[in-house]
Amino acid sequence: MIALHWTGCDLSMSDHEEINDPKETLEIQNVVASTVVSQELNLESVAMDLEGADFDRDKFPGVVYRVQDPHAVALIFRSGKIVCTGAGSVPAVHEALEIVFETLSDLGIDVSENPNTEVQNIVTSGDLGERLNLNAIAIGLGLEDVEYEPEQFPGLVYRLDEPDVVALLFGTGKTVIVGGKVPADAEAATEVIVSKLTDLGLFR
Repeated sequence: MIALHWTGCDLSMSDHEEINDPKETLEIQNVVASTVVSQELNLESVAMDLEGADFDRDKFPGVVYRVQDPHAVALIFRSGKIVCTGAGSVPAVHEALEIVFETLSDLGIDVSENPNTEVQNIVTSGDLGERLNLNAIAIGLGLEDVEYEPEQFPGLVYRLDEPDVVALLFGTGKTVIVGGKVPADAEAATEVIVSKLTDLGLFR
């Protein structure tokens, strides 16, 4: 089950203004990307040399390095893998990783000229503009694609095939799209959701 606090989004109830196109409400909350440097790292040494880095092997197996501008957190592992999270856009996550690459290179670590960076997850929030009957939606969409256990989690989890993302729907009309690889995935998912709910007579 996907925990509510993982989303980092404001899902509180609010008075809806009229929303003609829910896609216009979409806002990226977090971008997670991964990359790798071409050597195994001595994390103790990296943590000592990186100003502001944290490393406690008993709590987490990697160095936690915070980039201030753009705001992001790089998780650096002994294998050379780096995961960057907390960026607010795809360009920002690439910019943050460039800063990490430059910093590591200055420490004498071998960083290739053009490291391959892969976006793993884009978390996007949105608003459909009206309250939703989650019980009816769970029945209408079918149990094979839906998880809805309100005593465990206040949202409905809807797994889409195309695009390959997971949508969290809340009774307030708020949505969270997770698992996107490009920003357009959230737009496509919102179109699918609106179309499905409209066909079921559960929207507008």
